[in-house]
Amino acid sequence: MSRTTAVQAPPEADASLSHGLKQRHLSMIALGGVIGAGLFVGSGAGIAAAGPSIVVAYVISGLLVMLVMRMLGEMSAAYPSSGSFSAHAERAIGPWAGFTAGWAFWVLLCTAVGLEGIGAAKIVSGWLPGTPEWAWVALFMLVFCGANLAAVKNFGEFEFWFAALKVGAISLFLVLGVLAIAGVLPGTDSPGASNLTDFMPGGGEGLVIGLLASVFAYGGLETVTIAAAESEDPVKGVASAVRTAMWRIALFYVGSMAVVVTLVPWDSKEVVESGPYVATLDHLGIPGAGQLMNVVVLVALLSAMNANIYGASRIAYSLVRRDQGPKVLGRVSGGVPRIAVLASCFFGFVCVVLSYWRPDDVFPWLLNMIGAVILVVWIFIAVSQLRLRRRLEREAPEKLVVRMWAFPVLTWVALAGMAAIFVLMAREPDTRVQLYSTGGMTLFLAAVGYAWQRARARR
Repeated sequence: MSRTTAVQAPPEADASLSHGLKQRHLSMIALGGVIGAGLFVGSGAGIAAAGPSIVVAYVISGLLVMLVMRMLGEMSAAYPSSGSFSAHAERAIGPWAGFTAGWAFWVLLCTAVGLEGIGAAKIVSGWLPGTPEWAWVALFMLVFCGANLAAVKNFGEFEFWFAALKVGAISLFLVLGVLAIAGVLPGTDSPGASNLTDFMPGGGEGLVIGLLASVFAYGGLETVTIAAAESEDPVKGVASAVRTAMWRIALFYVGSMAVVVTLVPWDSKEVVESGPYVATLDHLGIPGAGQLMNVVVLVALLSAMNANIYGASRIAYSLVRRDQGPKVLGRVSGGVPRIAVLASCFFGFVCVVLSYWRPDDVFPWLLNMIGAVILVVWIFIAVSQLRLRRRLEREAPEKLVVRMWAFPVLTWVALAGMAAIFVLMAREPDTRVQLYSTGGMTLFLAAVGYAWQRARARR
């Protein structure tokens, strides 16, 4: 296949999808999508390793994520598509790149659906002892599978209210935390800087572990660019979401981590066992607040399940419409790719079954395989933006509604940051296995995608 053919624009991936998402849906998806399950559930381990320096880790990774979102926003505003970065990679690099990025992300999202279902089931079964976890997972799967099989506005409504609850809860948490730090919250004394004196207890090694944990906590921000393709005004939706990403990341991630490590000793076992938010509210002695935060964590997990089923089905649909997967997944009825929704839910439920059936071999292998997928996707985003920006400036400058800052310098800075994270992962025994497993899956998908590309060129 010639170079010109390889970088032709892929066919419109969402022509037959409905456009049922309103601007209020997209705005709240953008706002609530920042507050993912990783922030509530996974940040405790990062604090235990890095101590108060976890704030620095979240600042560094947050800056990288802002650059990635800006790059993705530039391309998605110019070329709205339910395939998002996968469609951009095909347009910029070639079909094999879109195939690799798209199917790797599909596997990641489907596996995450299963993990989030398991996490949500553990919370509910803890409230209702004796009820089987698998039954709750099955119930959640049925509810969100049903919601995604219906009109896309149902997904939007679920996410609107889920996001509203998450935003309200974490905003209240930040207000209470700031009042407690200032010493004006009734019944509490300001800790001052007493919990910050041992700022980097794990040294550089602890900071690295915290940095890696924080990077993966940001996963899921890409959903808004996928959802924008089914909104009333995709370009406006993407532009608004990307332009407000900076303050949302700074406030919700960095701000809440700063509150937690200021109020609670970093080595408190409750930070890991109960989660940093529950531990902080319990530490402040606010009656019932810890359990209320558990409800918010449950909502965050259910929200992530809903969003990941949606994202997986649209990525699969887009790939098939670009002739990069089984055609049956591309069938649309009522403006919804229902076969793609069912396939994504089925794969997610298989992951749940594996967690019970093969918890010691197959399931850990699957988790390791998706461990660094988000970084692979980010690299495809950066390389695609490098190539598409020049073409847009030359051929369609009016489409540059969102522009990457200081192009191309900051794009190269972002790529260097991603390379540095790969090096750090290779140094850590726990993450080294993830790096190699993800690398193996990526190379396999790239080989299949390249073979598929060659076969298409010979037709």
